[in-house]
Amino acid sequence: MITTTVDSHKPNPDFGRSELTLKDIIKSLPQECFKQDSRKAWTQLLINVLMVGLGYASLVFSPWYLLPFAWFFTGTALTGFFVIGHDCGHRSFAKSRWVNDLVGHVMMMPLIYPFHSWRIGHNYHHAHTNKLNEDNAWHPIRTEVYESWGKASQRAFELFMRLRLWWIGSIFHWAIVHFNWSKFQEKDRANVKLSVVVVVLFAAIVFPILIATTGIWGFVKFWFIPWLVYHFWMSTFTYVHHTTSDIPFVAEPKWNAVTAQLQGTVHCDYPRWIEFLCHDINVHVPHHVSTAIPSYNLRLAYASIKENWSGYLHSECQFSWSLMKDITDKCHLYVVDDGYITFKDYQAGTLSTQ
Repeated sequence: MITTTVDSHKPNPDFGRSELTLKDIIKSLPQECFKQDSRKAWTQLLINVLMVGLGYASLVFSPWYLLPFAWFFTGTALTGFFVIGHDCGHRSFAKSRWVNDLVGHVMMMPLIYPFHSWRIGHNYHHAHTNKLNEDNAWHPIRTEVYESWGKASQRAFELFMRLRLWWIGSIFHWAIVHFNWSKFQEKDRANVKLSVVVVVLFAAIVFPILIATTGIWGFVKFWFIPWLVYHFWMSTFTYVHHTTSDIPFVAEPKWNAVTAQLQGTVHCDYPRWIEFLCHDINVHVPHHVSTAIPSYNLRLAYASIKENWSGYLHSECQFSWSLMKDITDKCHLYVVDDGYITFKDYQAGTLSTQ
């Protein structure tokens, strides 16, 4: 027999209920939040390129014992490339669609990330944030799904969570989802194929040159390890943005856009140098209110949201190892209408939303 233990971390029962609409929230924001500033956008891009260049220079000249610091800096700066591509995917980098598409492809090429397949899938995430069975970003594994797996798959998932391997999660998502254009609607497949071809050609040209000139170690040193750092941040940002033990995923009948985007999106503060290199992507609540807000206006928008709608916001947090430990130790499996449980609770036959 399964029993349910309720505590202070129980998901908000009113999560799916609100008479407000996103339009109400958007109308309350200063119009300056939506203003595209080409000078700011291109300055941001130029600084990002310089920071990546600085990172690679540090990889060239650093002694072996400083390489971990150089790798971490370079991979974090490359994450900024993705965030600029992210703005392009939401058409908030430039007013011209072709400029957004061109810059988006160029920024994501070194990451081997197909721009259009990511753009299309990511916009779907915004339309269905924290909606059970629909959100295609980082979603919980329901107990009934877990039970349908074979023993090997169950053990692999348990090992993934117990070893706290969240930081490689986006690699699986990248490999499984973004290169298979058959999963996209017919109207989108030409664009997806184009983006796949772009990154495949980049890899086919750059990787052999890199290996020929620097060897296998050069490939690992200059591309693979910074790429892993990028995925560390990709996984971490995505995971933290929408996962705590008291944030529910709800089915369509109970889902509401306002509460999903405000209460279901977590603001997390990171060290300022990381926020600088990653263009404030951690200031994520206003981005879920409106994707039209450029990254350089996110802080202005968030200040307004906090002033006017603080009662709807989830509590803020500070990035730390203890935060990641708390999330990965508590959010193992998901029980519909009850929330997250641990493997221990599941195996004991007790549903306890902790």
